[in-house]
Amino acid sequence: MNKKQKRLLYRIIVSAVFFAAAMIFRFEKEIELILFLVSYLAVGGSILLKAAKNIYYGQVFNENLLMAIASVGAFIIGEYPEGAAVMLFYQVGELFEKIALDRSRKSIKALMNIRPDYANIEKDGQIIEVSPEEVKVGDTILVKAGEKVPLDGIVEKGASTLDTSSLTGESVPKDALEGDAVLSGCINISRPLYIKVTRPFEESTVAKILELVEKSEEKKARAENFITRFAKYYTPAVVSAALLLAVVPPLVANGDWNDWVYRALAFLVTSCPCALVISIPLSFFGGIGGASRNGILIKGGNFIEALSKADIVVFDKTGTLTKGVFKVSGIYAQNIESADLLEIAALAECYSNHPISQSLKAAYGKPVDTTRVANAEETAGFGVLAEVDGKTVLAGNEKLMRKYGIAFRQPQNVGTAVHVARDGVYLGYIVIADEVKPDSAETIRALKANGIRKTVMLTGDVKEAGDYYANLLGMDEVYSGLLPAGKVEQVEKLLEEKEKNKTLVFVGDGMNDTPVLTRADVGIAMGGLGTDAAIEAADVVLMDDQPKKVLSAIQLSRKTMRIVKENILFALGVKLLVLLLAGVGVADMWEAVFADVGVSIIAILNALRALKISKR
Repeated sequence: MNKKQKRLLYRIIVSAVFFAAAMIFRFEKEIELILFLVSYLAVGGSILLKAAKNIYYGQVFNENLLMAIASVGAFIIGEYPEGAAVMLFYQVGELFEKIALDRSRKSIKALMNIRPDYANIEKDGQIIEVSPEEVKVGDTILVKAGEKVPLDGIVEKGASTLDTSSLTGESVPKDALEGDAVLSGCINISRPLYIKVTRPFEESTVAKILELVEKSEEKKARAENFITRFAKYYTPAVVSAALLLAVVPPLVANGDWNDWVYRALAFLVTSCPCALVISIPLSFFGGIGGASRNGILIKGGNFIEALSKADIVVFDKTGTLTKGVFKVSGIYAQNIESADLLEIAALAECYSNHPISQSLKAAYGKPVDTTRVANAEETAGFGVLAEVDGKTVLAGNEKLMRKYGIAFRQPQNVGTAVHVARDGVYLGYIVIADEVKPDSAETIRALKANGIRKTVMLTGDVKEAGDYYANLLGMDEVYSGLLPAGKVEQVEKLLEEKEKNKTLVFVGDGMNDTPVLTRADVGIAMGGLGTDAAIEAADVVLMDDQPKKVLSAIQLSRKTMRIVKENILFALGVKLLVLLLAGVGVADMWEAVFADVGVSIIAILNALRALKISKR
């Protein structure tokens, strides 16, 4: 508890002691009045002051006014216990609300702990601590074991393991080796790392996360905006209704003034909209906090609402459903051993920096003896011609084989084929393919099981490759050979197919996904803030590259919306019932207190469930 909450708690305790004394011991009427007044003023003085200030500033109709009128009115008509009880239990509800809000905020503020306090740099032969903002791109920083990584960079020297749970929600540590990219906000677990900074602090992962979280409260869902508008008109309406209830029956039907005023006061207490005004925003706030703890950053309550209505989920392929890392998936040798074919290809490609060449050298797995290679010549769009051990080697695509009149086998496998020939003799081909992420197929199945009507894959690959991956993953539809503009056109067509009041979700990771992320109803960027433009365009950011987090985001949004609807129906249902009972004289002030404070506490407890999301 903070100081304000503790002061409120002390006032509640003092009020409760005097209230209990007046209720338990039978004092004279005057003494009872004094005890109830002390109890009332201990907790109600601040409410009366707020109501007076609001009236002075023209903000007349709010819950402070309702509580002030109801409690003062109860004292005026001689119902001292009810007058004191209304304010006492109202403040109990207020304390409970503040504690609940703090708990919700702490889940989000926990993210703020990823902000580094300092960075270690070497100066004049000594390691000194400086502010992360002072470090420039290209500088080398030292991150000791147990310290936070203060800025994004590349490991220049050292090897260690990193705790990334504060960013991704995943508890399994990740290795950091020389040449690996590391994100700020991780914690270095085991050994020192020297990291070359690649981004200034204001553009780092930490800075972006903090900015996203801080702005998430600004974008409210329709349900939140509805409650705000509802309270604006609702409060003056119930004050007017209570006034009519107090005045009309005694004037028209000669009713008892005390009885009808009491009914009107109970009506006012019941009508206080606290349960809705507090629990609905708290539900969305809790949903955002629960998601952030699981490595899912949602930019506002409006996106929770939109995500809960997901009907079609569209995925980019490369880097989203697949790893985006090309590997040798098959070696098909002819009149030569497979290992020898791979060696010849790796030697021929040794001077190339093309991703395919890198894949061949990685699969070879040994240092390439460049002394065996001479006169290497690379032709863009064809491949490589080189002398390996004094023999002419061709390594490339079908066009290269045709250019030199080499008869080749037509690959039956999906992927990029590197054909190899030596001194005019065809030796076979090597297939290089993008690897599917382990949880991609499972995610697609789970999305369908959770009510997603259609899953679609968009890719720039040729049709054969697109069809292969779509069948492997169990996608409903696939569209291949698409440039960024083509992806936007396809998403626009799919938007026309979605069901009424439902949404289309697009999941992507790269720069060329930015236009589609913007065009979709909900854009989800995947992969630890890898591409600045994609993050800016997205509505939801997944801090790692696991497709299963898409399912987690949808499930959390639906859970949050269920809680919102439960609170609205419960609060309105109970209040309407007690309002009617108070109007006909069946419900007294005690039932009214439950309809206000009791319902508020139950709704707040229900809203806090949104904070809890299982790790997936």
